[in-house]
Amino acid sequence: MGYHEFLLFVGLAIVAATWLPRFVSGREPASSSLLILAGVAVALLIDEPPPLFAPMSDPEWWEILSELAVVVALFATGMRLDVVRPFARWQATWRLLAIAMPLSIGAMVLVGFAAGLPLAAALLLGAVCAPTDPVLAGDVQVGPPTEGGEHPVRFALTAEAGLNDGLAFPFVYLAIAAIAGLTATEALQWAAYDLVYRIVVGVAMGGLVGWLLGQVVFRWPARNMLADTGSGVLALAGVLVCYGATEFVHGYSFIACFVGGLVFRHIESEHHFHSALHLFNLAIEHALTAVLLLMVGAALGTYLPLVEWRHVVIAASLIFVVRPITGWISLAGTALDVRERLVTAAFGVRGIGSVYYLAFAAGSAAAMPSVGELWVVVLVTIAMSAVVHGLTSGTALQRIRADVPVTGEEAAPQVERTL
Repeated sequence: MGYHEFLLFVGLAIVAATWLPRFVSGREPASSSLLILAGVAVALLIDEPPPLFAPMSDPEWWEILSELAVVVALFATGMRLDVVRPFARWQATWRLLAIAMPLSIGAMVLVGFAAGLPLAAALLLGAVCAPTDPVLAGDVQVGPPTEGGEHPVRFALTAEAGLNDGLAFPFVYLAIAAIAGLTATEALQWAAYDLVYRIVVGVAMGGLVGWLLGQVVFRWPARNMLADTGSGVLALAGVLVCYGATEFVHGYSFIACFVGGLVFRHIESEHHFHSALHLFNLAIEHALTAVLLLMVGAALGTYLPLVEWRHVVIAASLIFVVRPITGWISLAGTALDVRERLVTAAFGVRGIGSVYYLAFAAGSAAAMPSVGELWVVVLVTIAMSAVVHGLTSGTALQRIRADVPVTGEEAAPQVERTL
């Protein structure tokens, strides 16, 4: 496939994937899975897939594109959260991060090892499959800035997706170190540097950059604010500054981008310019995501002869067993009712974040065991998640009762919202 043929394929696939669902629904629940299916089809139809369709041998572009898509999505995710107080509102999110995520990693290590992967490769599998995805999970997240009516389930899933992408990084580094042979001294260094320092710096840098950006856009100079220009490109600038500044001091830029978007959003929180910035970010996010989903499908089609039943079992165990059970356990004792708890536990969408982490690890480890099998598992997992979660999220969330959003110290008036 030549360059021009590839561009034609991308354009036609995106139009078809967003147009065809309109015949059966007013929403696009199937667009992600249709894009992946289009990628599979084109890989099967051409005689010699291009290098871009083969992440096992050439992961560099996969790492670059997926990282850009994730950081843009994370900043936009932070900007979407209208109400962040009282802090009890974060109870379900903290439980998903502190309980469900480590349990999921441990469970996937056991599943991968039982399926025949080496222990270090199984640890990497658990790490790259740990984060839920801020890119593909838009259907289960809160709406645009200033929309209001943020249901607790949507809030929990949005905040989880915003934070656990960055929190998966220490475990990826641990797996890379384990592949090289981890000593006790290196384990202590990992705990102090990768687990503590880089998380703290990521939060601090995100907060600082988000605050400074908010002052520049909304307050300095007071008589000629940047917000009055309506220039949406400032959203992309905020993402790049958050990312670059945090990487410069070796913090986790994924965490910084989410925190930066969150802090920026709550400076002049009711200003209409937040909606314009969000729309600009969303357009970039959707464009990158569409290309990456086509690449995922094309890679899956290219590697289809390598797919074994155990790869499908590993993917299915994460989506149908590990995430629902660990999520259900972690949410015990929260204010969510049974149905809300079940939906929150079940809808841990997997996607572009896993692509980035595996591509990053593949480029960082000199000799990674079973890297081909890990790529197959991740590709199958993303495809399965896109189909299962994409086709069921709308129905599941429509069955959840509407809730009253909370603003600051007191409850706001009830907002009618269709989930």
